[in-house]
Amino acid sequence: MNPFRLIGDLLHITAILLLLFKIKNDRSCNGISLKSQILYSVVFTTRYLDLFVSHYSYYNTMMKIIYLCASYYIIYLITVKFKFTYDKEHDNFRIHFLIIPCAILSLFLYDRTTNDTILEILWTFSIFLESVAILPQLFLLQRTGEVESLTSNYIICLGGYRAFYFLNWIYRIFTEDFSGMLVMFAGVIQTILYCDFFYYYFKSKWLGNKLVLPQ
Repeated sequence: MNPFRLIGDLLHITAILLLLFKIKNDRSCNGISLKSQILYSVVFTTRYLDLFVSHYSYYNTMMKIIYLCASYYIIYLITVKFKFTYDKEHDNFRIHFLIIPCAILSLFLYDRTTNDTILEILWTFSIFLESVAILPQLFLLQRTGEVESLTSNYIICLGGYRAFYFLNWIYRIFTEDFSGMLVMFAGVIQTILYCDFFYYYFKSKWLGNKLVLPQ
């Protein structure tokens, strides 16, 4: 544990809480991409299967359970409780174009020094998939134009989480025996995907305008 990872985890939890508050408070999932939430649930499921075979710390276990439960609860809210507010027409990103390439890459780029080959392949798959899981959400917002404040803050916190995790990996390279080229590569890709949204977000804050993405 180091300050960068801790801040990253706090931003991640904040992002999830903001999303849940937005849905529950508005009683609507308008502007939220079910496709992105499905991808995140796949990410957490494939990454945290080690819950059944290993234990690192109570903190680590607690965070994994929170991410898993929250991701499936959000999907429940979108598909069951507030399904009539879901914008299926605009949330039409074909996520198999993301899942299939990530799965193929993981079969070739996983760490072959480990004895748990299947878990390592799934972990590698989750790293690649998380780097692009936000794309359906960004495409949905771009198609609809104006972005609600809570939704934009949710995305900003997610972007901040990944940025601090990137700093965490750099820190570990210099302080531990850590070789994280794969996760750093995926982190760079994910950070790049957020750059355009960050630009329009901070521009709107500077000008005091509502956040509107170019269509």
